[in-house]
Amino acid sequence: MKPNILVICGPTASGKTALAVALAQRFHGEVVSADSMQIYRRMDIGTAKPTPEEMGGIPHHMIDVADPEENYSVARYVRDAVPIVDDILARRKLPIIAGGTGLYIDNLIAGREFAPFPADSGLREILQHRAEAEGLPVLLEELRRADPDAAQRLHPNDAKRIIRALEVYLATGKTISQHNRETRAVPNRYTPLTIVLNFRDRADLWSRIDRRVDEMMARGLEQEVRGLLESGLDPRCTAMQAIGYKEIAAALAEGRSAADGAQEVKLHSRQYAKRQLTWFRRNPEAHWFLWGQIPDFSSALTFSTELILASGLQ
Repeated sequence: MKPNILVICGPTASGKTALAVALAQRFHGEVVSADSMQIYRRMDIGTAKPTPEEMGGIPHHMIDVADPEENYSVARYVRDAVPIVDDILARRKLPIIAGGTGLYIDNLIAGREFAPFPADSGLREILQHRAEAEGLPVLLEELRRADPDAAQRLHPNDAKRIIRALEVYLATGKTISQHNRETRAVPNRYTPLTIVLNFRDRADLWSRIDRRVDEMMARGLEQEVRGLLESGLDPRCTAMQAIGYKEIAAALAEGRSAADGAQEVKLHSRQYAKRQLTWFRRNPEAHWFLWGQIPDFSSALTFSTELILASGLQ
């Protein structure tokens, strides 16, 4: 099928926003962020949220849509983003999905629905208390009896997803594995043209990540983290588990310098970039554009333009 949306993805610090904006300017597009942390308000520096200048006058959606205290999820992202993409299409504009959260991108393309259950059931809190009191292995064994596929797939220490899988089963009577099989059988909502950005030499990506963290510190990342904590935000909440925040918060809590935390941010960012690349390599239809030592946006724009025109997207 002819594609109807454009996806610009890649590891952290690979130039996704700049290319997405340039293409939006050329092809009358609007950007829909696919970054699981840029959704949060008051978290600007550590999430590398684009500034108004970097947005270049292009509408950007799915940024600043939740408070850090909220427990945002991929299910909520899909519910929020699908109407936006549909509206862009209805106005005969080009939706450009730009970001590095592969789980968000894949589920948005699918338009995937998630297992419903009453929001006020209190099950999640009950399961969380049980995990603390009885231990996570007890809940994992309970999940294994109900949904062996999910239990085998999940890491034994992945408390969030183990609790989620049990929550779905107890609330609906249907395992999350069964629900996922049913939703995967439904055709995707959108047909994407996907471009993945990366560097030919991994050392150049590492250098770019390190420079970005240094720039974040210079712009006031420590002060941003202190401000969030001083506002009463729980350092254990989902938003504060973002790379760039949890390391600085931990350093400050332990009496270490923010500079120590910044070194951990660099390490964890490189590890995250590896995981992102592994995710994007699973897509056999993706078109990869590899930077040299320094990104050449003119060449990337030419490469992307040729793909867009050849695909019939425009």
